[in-house]
Amino acid sequence: MGGERPSWDEYFMAIARQVASRSTCLRRRVGCLIVLEKRIVTTGYNGAPMGLAHCLQTGCLREREGVPSGERHELCRGLHAEQNALLQAAYHGVSVRGGTLYCTHRPCVLCTKMLINSGIVRVFFAEGYEDRLAEVMAKEAGLKMVHFPNTLDEGEGRS
Repeated sequence: MGGERPSWDEYFMAIARQVASRSTCLRRRVGCLIVLEKRIVTTGYNGAPMGLAHCLQTGCLREREGVPSGERHELCRGLHAEQNALLQAAYHGVSVRGGTLYCTHRPCVLCTKMLINSGIVRVFFAEGYEDRLAEVMAKEAGLKMVHFPNTLDEGEGRS
């Protein structure tokens, strides 16, 4: 059992990709987790609120209405992965202050504002999502954004 172990960042990003597999969004599967002191405190993926029908069942409202990506976030049944992770922390009474978010995609401006106010200090993301206002606000708040492209192929690992 030789080989190199993944770095902590590689490890947590691989878990974020696995969390995304639970997504019920028909447009984009996003997963994330919040880590404090190398411990996962919460996870989130994009999907409808608890107990409500998912887009897999109802179809995509945004597709039906012709809403472009990155616009009119309120016209969607689902919550973003980052929102779900923060809400899960609140639901269970867990602080995320000082934490790091690992996410499959760069957070939008709505999620960025929530991450700033929740005390998240770093965000690692694999895929870009162009949102200039999110970038400006993160920089202004001192929220460190780290582009961390997928470094391990799905199923590939290091021991």
